[in-house]
Amino acid sequence: MDLTPTAWQLWMVAALVCGALEIKLSGFVMLWFSLGALASSLAASLGLGINVQLFLFTAVSAGLFAASRTIFKNVFMRTASHLKTGIEAMLGQEAVVVEMLGEPHGGTVRINGELWTARSLSGLVAEGERVTVEQVEGLKLWVRRPSASLSVPVAEHKKERA
Repeated sequence: MDLTPTAWQLWMVAALVCGALEIKLSGFVMLWFSLGALASSLAASLGLGINVQLFLFTAVSAGLFAASRTIFKNVFMRTASHLKTGIEAMLGQEAVVVEMLGEPHGGTVRINGELWTARSLSGLVAEGERVTVEQVEGLKLWVRRPSASLSVPVAEHKKERA
């Protein structure tokens, strides 16, 4: 009685191990390797060579992984909106002026509980006023009063500096 495992049995063990790992892990990835090993086990039982078995394992696993990623993204993430974080999340948000925004060095605003150095795009802004973040430049916010127009005329901007 020969107890040497054959190729299809080894592929079946690999499929069972990958299936057990899929149950244990939460990534939903090992399932595809398990199915690839099952396909290779079938090929080995049909007497196909090791090159065909390895190719079949790789092709089935990669194909199912790619297809599932695309299907899951299209089905489950269809209505999800892009999550803005960091600087991207600050643009357009309101901040409260903590230290008057004046020329030439600006002042300080509080946004999301943090203090930031800020410069005004709409002239002097008194302490306690609300402003909207228009741009982030390094560690400095460029802000504007919500009621201020979107563009500051050049002549008016030069008058403020004088």
